[in-house]
Amino acid sequence: MLLPLVASSSASTASAGFFSGSGRSFLRDASIVPHHHTHHTSSSGCRSLIQGVSKVGLRYGSNPLLLRSSLAPPPSHHCFRRAPAGGRTVVVAAAAAAAAADSNYCLTAKDIRCVVMDIEGTTTPISFVADVLFPYARANARAHLAATYHTQQTREDVALLRAQIDEDLAEGVTGAVALPPPDDIDQDKTIDGLVANVQAMIDADRKLTALKQLQGRVWRRGFESGEIKGEVYDDVVQALAEWDANGIKSYIYSSGSREAQRLIFGNTAAHGDLRRYLSAFFDTNVGGKKESRSYYEIWQTLGVDSPSQILFLTDVYQEATAARDAGLEVLISIRPGNAPLPEDHGFQTITSFAQIAT
Repeated sequence: MLLPLVASSSASTASAGFFSGSGRSFLRDASIVPHHHTHHTSSSGCRSLIQGVSKVGLRYGSNPLLLRSSLAPPPSHHCFRRAPAGGRTVVVAAAAAAAAADSNYCLTAKDIRCVVMDIEGTTTPISFVADVLFPYARANARAHLAATYHTQQTREDVALLRAQIDEDLAEGVTGAVALPPPDDIDQDKTIDGLVANVQAMIDADRKLTALKQLQGRVWRRGFESGEIKGEVYDDVVQALAEWDANGIKSYIYSSGSREAQRLIFGNTAAHGDLRRYLSAFFDTNVGGKKESRSYYEIWQTLGVDSPSQILFLTDVYQEATAARDAGLEVLISIRPGNAPLPEDHGFQTITSFAQIAT
């Protein structure tokens, strides 16, 4: 497989230069490319990312000698940099770090104006949600309800939960427990019933607006007390900053409530408040994540000319399919702990946001 990538060079040095014959620039000669992400602007405004490339030191006459990488897959999208006149070319092999996923995806080449991201398994490890957030909500739901039961906000949350529980009982959902009637004055009995239902919903990992809204309230107490800190992959933070600098807006669409989303990104342990990079938050109030209509509504809200100007990032095949059916561009995130994808799923995949070039 051949994976041409571009490394920077100065025309005034003896290291590799550039030329632009048929619109593509390759590298030749020997130079050392640092082991970090290197960004370059192409003739179309596109930037290419090179990861972990080391000394090549190969030249064959006046033509580039392509190096075959047995690890990296063939590129499906390329971003090339126009070279100064009289430059030379060098071809470098792709780093093994990118081998597990498809080649770089270029935002400007695809005319992407907005990036919409899932959280769990995409920007944030599944383990953080499963091992930190869910257990915290399960353990602290009772304390939250008892402390806030008579507030307007909690009354609204309880009404939403009650409607969901009534629906579950009518459908015979496992774990659903009948609540005392709304006019019952025994607050403890009602809270007991609510907690039993909430815990069953959490254990079943149900994507319910009523559940997610209550979880967000409980998590707020944890974030405000410092018991919980958000976790976001380092490559996500780097990408958010780069997209922001290049005028590409970023959004979150998660089954978790908007409040929960803001808490995660506003209180990260390693990077502080990341909300400065995020333009808006969408939750299941816009619709289910496996429904194409939801992505149509997001497109209408974002206001770009075409849904194809929106890139959606997720780890869930059904969500990817729904977004694609609505006309969005889609990349599937492959992270540790994510569920396996169907064979021949048909989507381009990434293992790091560093593979998304601007």
